[in-house]
Amino acid sequence: MVMTYRGDDGGRRMPPPRPPAGRSREHQRAQMMPLPGRGRSPYDERTRPMGEPEPQYAPPPPPRREPPRPADDYPPSRPPRRRRWSFGKVIGALVLVFVVFLAGIWVYLEFSIKRVDAIADYSGRPVAASGTNWLIVGSDSREGLTAEDEERLATGDVAAAGGGQRTDTIMVAHIPDNDTKPTLLSLPRDSQVKIPGHGTNKINAAFSLGGPKLLAQTVEGATGLHLDHYAEIGFGGFAKIVDAIGGVDMCIDKDMNDTMTGISIKAGCQSLDGRSALGFVRMRHSDATPRSDLDRVANQRKFIGALVSQIASPGTLLNPFDFFPLLSSAPDALTMDSGDHVHNLAGLAIAMRGISSGGVVTTTVPVTSASAENWDKNKSKQLFDALKNDSEIPDSVIVN
Repeated sequence: MVMTYRGDDGGRRMPPPRPPAGRSREHQRAQMMPLPGRGRSPYDERTRPMGEPEPQYAPPPPPRREPPRPADDYPPSRPPRRRRWSFGKVIGALVLVFVVFLAGIWVYLEFSIKRVDAIADYSGRPVAASGTNWLIVGSDSREGLTAEDEERLATGDVAAAGGGQRTDTIMVAHIPDNDTKPTLLSLPRDSQVKIPGHGTNKINAAFSLGGPKLLAQTVEGATGLHLDHYAEIGFGGFAKIVDAIGGVDMCIDKDMNDTMTGISIKAGCQSLDGRSALGFVRMRHSDATPRSDLDRVANQRKFIGALVSQIASPGTLLNPFDFFPLLSSAPDALTMDSGDHVHNLAGLAIAMRGISSGGVVTTTVPVTSASAENWDKNKSKQLFDALKNDSEIPDSVIVN
């Protein structure tokens, strides 16, 4: 019986032939090839013919090592990442620099401005009332001026003026505690008042007799106002401050020709330098000042308003050619009470900024005549009472 094998195609095929019985085992072993990648098999020993030497296997080669790369071949290190400044950090840094700058100016002025003992307690002194009161003095001191400076500024002869040191300007600046307007009050220099220990005399004589302390006590006794602070400026310092900021802009109503000092100022809007400004605030012997001292004190308040406004303007504070000369001239020009500080002076400047714009009441003590020697008692009392109580000053007692 013949067996047949059916393939996948359904046909009839003969089965594969068997190998001849006499074929050697070597032929079978030759067909058993090891799989790629596999090592020695335990079957190799079983199938190896007796007497045939064991095959030698070469050890695997050592791993290949790359030679060290020169230092220059290594990639460069990554540069450090730069820190970026945000807008907020820049603004913060600028604010910090500005604060340090202001602090430096503050310290410089605090320790360089001259001090004097002007405000002191004594028996019978007026008690403190509402608001804050400054005594502002413009003296005829020629300290630090050379003979050429005195001639240029037309300060006049000291002996002809009666000798000693006197005050050309005496003012009381009142800063209220409420929302009423600040007040700048002029005390005419020829006012007859009682000077402690010296009887009755012109008020400016108190300065030459006993200095700032006696003048402050005289003003307190005559007005009944309690003084809190003191500021003084001399001829030379006044002119230096004006020149430091490049002059002060003023509008002059009419020609001013002083027959005593020889200073002439033409009418019109102009910038007054130190010499002209000093002549303007001192002038009383001129056709433009028929009321003598009353016109002079009115001009003084007008000029102070223009000066303070110009100093506080951005054009001065932000201009280094004006600001730094002003900063350097202030310590030599100004004298304050030993108990005063720079922040007190800053408060005064802020309060007086509105003189030119009408934000400050400017007036003179009411007097009985053009000579300004005697005060009107009733009107003066109304004025001083209003200042003590921080109340509005009646129009009937305002003199301009």
